[in-house]
Amino acid sequence: MTDTSLIRNFSIIAHIDHGKSTLSDRLIQLCGNVSLREMKEQMLDSMEIERERGITIKAQTVRLDYTHTDGKTYQLNLMDTPGHVDFAYEVSRSLAACEGAILVVDASQGVEAQTLANVYQALDSDLEILPVLNKVDLPAADEDRVKEQIEDVIGLDASDAIGVSAKTGLNVDAVLSAIVDRLPPPKEGDATKPLKAMLVDSWYDAYLGVIVLVRIIDGRLKRGQKIKMLGSGGLYQIERVGIFRPKQTIIEELGPGEIGFFTAAIKEVADTRVGDTITDEKNTTVQQLPGFKPAQPVVFCGLFPVDAADFEDLRDAMGRLRLNDASFSFEAESSAALGFGFRCGFLGLLHLEIITERLEREFNLDLITTAPSVVYNLHMTDGSVIELHNPADMPETVKIEHIEEPWIEATILVPDEYLGAVLKLCQDRRGRQKQLTYVGTRAMLQYELPLNEVVFDFYDRLKSVSRGYASFDYQIKGYEQNDLVKLTVLVNEEPVDALSMIVHRTRAESRGRAMCEKLKTLIRPHLFKIPIQAAIGGKVIARETISALRKDVIAKCYGGDITRKRKLLDKQKAGKKKMREFGKVEIPQEAFIAALKMDEN
Repeated sequence: MTDTSLIRNFSIIAHIDHGKSTLSDRLIQLCGNVSLREMKEQMLDSMEIERERGITIKAQTVRLDYTHTDGKTYQLNLMDTPGHVDFAYEVSRSLAACEGAILVVDASQGVEAQTLANVYQALDSDLEILPVLNKVDLPAADEDRVKEQIEDVIGLDASDAIGVSAKTGLNVDAVLSAIVDRLPPPKEGDATKPLKAMLVDSWYDAYLGVIVLVRIIDGRLKRGQKIKMLGSGGLYQIERVGIFRPKQTIIEELGPGEIGFFTAAIKEVADTRVGDTITDEKNTTVQQLPGFKPAQPVVFCGLFPVDAADFEDLRDAMGRLRLNDASFSFEAESSAALGFGFRCGFLGLLHLEIITERLEREFNLDLITTAPSVVYNLHMTDGSVIELHNPADMPETVKIEHIEEPWIEATILVPDEYLGAVLKLCQDRRGRQKQLTYVGTRAMLQYELPLNEVVFDFYDRLKSVSRGYASFDYQIKGYEQNDLVKLTVLVNEEPVDALSMIVHRTRAESRGRAMCEKLKTLIRPHLFKIPIQAAIGGKVIARETISALRKDVIAKCYGGDITRKRKLLDKQKAGKKKMREFGKVEIPQEAFIAALKMDEN
């Protein structure tokens, strides 16, 4: 067992693409954990989609052995974390298992929105922060400017920040030395006390069942030991104990301050709540750790198979994905237009995109995604409060007293020349400006925005108006009452539930008109006239009409009295009217996808 003074537990935190995973690769390489032959880029990113997009989705852990200049060998437990706002809960639980954090800042880009969010999380967890400036070998790198930004914006002393190039390996050994010298060891843990450990993460393995990542606080964890989870109340017997180097390595036991994993024939990830406290089966004296807030889905949308015969396959595929991603939730729903499918909850739009892509790629399914929506609180006239996930399920307006929608607090960092366009975008989305400050030549905006305006295409539009230079981070602020209405789309006087959405009353008319115009180009003409309407309750606010395909019935009349022509036209009109009563309008699948991807402008 290692003396706790020789252990350093730390996370690597940064904005997207600032080089966290590359720095992790270099640290692993320098400590000799992986041979040159086995080394590959993004060593800790195991998913194909992570490697392809160059992003980290799941936080990963690895143990490194480092011999310092004082001759002692230190045990470094490194946790590589995601940078995207959707996976902020991965960062928070990694930080809870550490005493220190390496803050990686791109020396050419400087401090960005997610850098701030992650640093504040680390400071809330009372961690020691070690600033590292990456990509110093780039011609655009400006170390002095970025150090000044770190001091001005974050308030950290960056005078001794280490300049490195993770790609070339320049000065990375100085980071290892600084980890030992400047980050604190774990607070004293006692190996003689009863076991007390924090459950940091868990995922499913087809052969071993659930693998549980733990941070030991007191006592020891060894094979054959019987344990109890205080939160869920589960009792298990440890089958194997090990660490990641980054390959799984089986060891005899884990002691105080160490991070490792165990397996215990646990069948479902849902049985292992993140943040739970693990102790000996018979021990009753251990106090439960504060734990983490569960990851709450904020964006909901429907997923439907293009071919109805794939419904069972989709159910199985979602069940298997759920094994490894407890933050992803789903329940069955049916739609008159799209058939049977599922209503799914996600942490954000990137999470939605990744889950959809994994379902299509790993399980070979063709899917239709409905418009993303958020959770609304409906305050009813009888005093009850209902959570609304799907706009199609909204009760009658006479029963609703008022509707509350979720609002977020957004931080946007943008170069000065794009500030006007970004301000206009936020105002168009019903935003309220809270603060505008300057960080060097860049503006830092703080805005309050309604979440349903953000989930649609806010991030894409922000990137396009700022040419990709703006960075965006948000956190949920709470619910606020607003004048919201349900916009229903009717095709041939039949409501299409898959296209209904909840919008602000002031924007309902423009959104409804745009939707009708779009559908008019997408639905092919039938033998009868098709009205396409957008309505709020019983009031139609926009309408487009698709003309009927018709035969020229008066072609055979060459001359003659007008009454004869009128008779033939009236006969045709009566037939069309009857046909419209019985006729069904075929709405092609592409129409749903195109209407939902509709650009507001």
